[in-house]
Amino acid sequence: MLQRTLKQTISATGVGLHSGERVKLTLHPAAPDTGIVFRRTDLPAPVEVAVQPSLVNDTRLSSTLVTDTGVRVGTIEHLMSAFAGLGIDNVVVDVTAAEIPIMDGSAAPFIFLLQTAGIEEQARPKKFIRVKKPVEVVEGDKWVKLLPHEGFSVELSIEFNHPAFNRAPQKVHIDFASRSYIDEISRARTFGFMHEVEYMRQHGLGRGGNLNNAIVIDDEYVLNPEGLRFPDEFVRHKILDAIGDLYIVGHPLIAAFSGHKSGHALNNKLLRVLLDTPDAWEFVSFSQPEQVPSSFHRLPEVE
Repeated sequence: MLQRTLKQTISATGVGLHSGERVKLTLHPAAPDTGIVFRRTDLPAPVEVAVQPSLVNDTRLSSTLVTDTGVRVGTIEHLMSAFAGLGIDNVVVDVTAAEIPIMDGSAAPFIFLLQTAGIEEQARPKKFIRVKKPVEVVEGDKWVKLLPHEGFSVELSIEFNHPAFNRAPQKVHIDFASRSYIDEISRARTFGFMHEVEYMRQHGLGRGGNLNNAIVIDDEYVLNPEGLRFPDEFVRHKILDAIGDLYIVGHPLIAAFSGHKSGHALNNKLLRVLLDTPDAWEFVSFSQPEQVPSSFHRLPEVE
């Protein structure tokens, strides 16, 4: 299986969920083994920020890269999730603000953007990280773990004692050997509570949020007129987030990920623990299609 990049450059404009700033996003093809690199083009001298778990230094309601000089690229998880869902290894992402645009609160607009640009294979093997031993992080009643698994699957549960959540399943298991990321996960939107809005805005967060880019919940109901896209959209979005957070490791994982009440901080700690446990993982590539775990056979075909 080969690495993937884009066929051509493509751009989109949107609003940052937390900053409320208008931002232009431009995705460029990149050479093999480049990885995902963000480039802040609004600064006096453009600054490149290569995606890596050690740079996720702000996890308040999103995953934000922060360099040692203070350059930030925020809310990267939905775009990273789309890259993972389409198996894209190498892209340079230009952004004209400190945050990726939120679009509709899901990964679906990014999927559309990437498919419009086109995807091409490169003459270099795709590098996977295969988990060889269980790795776990526990904080109180919250936990996340990675287990050896010949493919990629996610099982997540959430716990909200709230009428809107009690009406829907709060646990989902998806094995991507038989289920589609695009169909099952990409359209699930981020969500938030009305009572949190004032707190977030006092802390410089959520300034761009509205009913067009998030599910908003009051004391009892979902306020969006169109309702939910899935009965269990809340937990599906947590899976979307987790897939994006995990892809910050820079390679697709051959593993089973599971968690309870997980979030960006816990997901990132799991990656750091994994990388700090050398005997728990290994790099692998596959020269023959039949060697590739079936979870990755469902990646959209390259034309």
